[in-house]
Amino acid sequence: MSRYLTEPAFRHDAQSKTGVLLINLGTPEAPTARAVRPYLRQFLSDPRVIEIPRLLWWPLLNGVILPLRPRRSAAKYASIWQAEGSPLLTHTAGMTRQLAERLTRDDDTLLIDFGMRYGKPSVEAAMARMKAAGVERLLVVPLYPQYAASSTASALDAVFRTLVRTRALPDLRVVRHFHDDPGYIAALAANVRAFWQANGRGDVLLLSFHGVPRATLDRGDPYHCECLKTARLLADELELTPDAWRIAFQSRFGRAKWLQPYTSATLAELGRARTSRVDVFCPGFVADCLETLEEIAMEGKETFLTQGGQHFCHIPCLNQNTHWIDAIERIVSAQLAGWHPAKPQDGAPRLARALAHGAVR
Repeated sequence: MSRYLTEPAFRHDAQSKTGVLLINLGTPEAPTARAVRPYLRQFLSDPRVIEIPRLLWWPLLNGVILPLRPRRSAAKYASIWQAEGSPLLTHTAGMTRQLAERLTRDDDTLLIDFGMRYGKPSVEAAMARMKAAGVERLLVVPLYPQYAASSTASALDAVFRTLVRTRALPDLRVVRHFHDDPGYIAALAANVRAFWQANGRGDVLLLSFHGVPRATLDRGDPYHCECLKTARLLADELELTPDAWRIAFQSRFGRAKWLQPYTSATLAELGRARTSRVDVFCPGFVADCLETLEEIAMEGKETFLTQGGQHFCHIPCLNQNTHWIDAIERIVSAQLAGWHPAKPQDGAPRLARALAHGAVR
């Protein structure tokens, strides 16, 4: 049996196409223990995520975590599940659809699709669809603004594993990160301003990023530094004074030291200080998910209020905000330069118009 995936037969007259693959973390198919278990198994079996020797980790994962944790996790997912399904899946699909509507209008040589690193729809399935459609140039865009081995590199691992089994490889480009992209920062700021205009402004803006073990910084991950830069640029864009904002890291798992300060400890501290209102925003997540809607909006709120705080607000992620779609369109258009001619419509971003006229190289 061939080690390669089934591919369409080569044709000299086939139209060459360009593909853009967005990748997000993933989600269970349903908020049930039965659906959560295989999702957790895939996620927690990733050596990029759990950097513990398999001889030590495997018995713990299969003997303790997978028998017990799916039911607890399923209850958390059930608390945020929407009529349309998983919020993360809904927003990622919506981003992809809007980006495709902008970039592929009257153009059947450009395909926009998405895949999930864990769960469905998978990265491999998305790449197979593109291969079958004739894609010969592939731009991969992990939807993680700040680079980390456990997120961005893991997403690319899924791409490379598929390519290892591909006979006719495509040209390949990758967006490594966009933590300081001006459009991304502007979209974050616009999101916060819109929330404040509609709901008033809190005393402190807490910028909460996903946490990773402290050891990853010592091993060379730039994640911590990129989170700090994103937070600083956002605070500057919002013209915040130093005492008006703070940064913290959430989702600690296990007993090892993780990046600090911890979000839960910071919220408890702000509550004990009798802070009138705290607003929490998660710039590292482009779409709301379990970590923002349950861990922050529910657990974080309870921590802050029970410790003495008065009012808690969770600012939604970028999701399908127009400013964010503008930003991701610019990022993708810039990366497609030289591969795919831009076809700007009325009101298209300035960068796309420049690309179409050869002003950007």
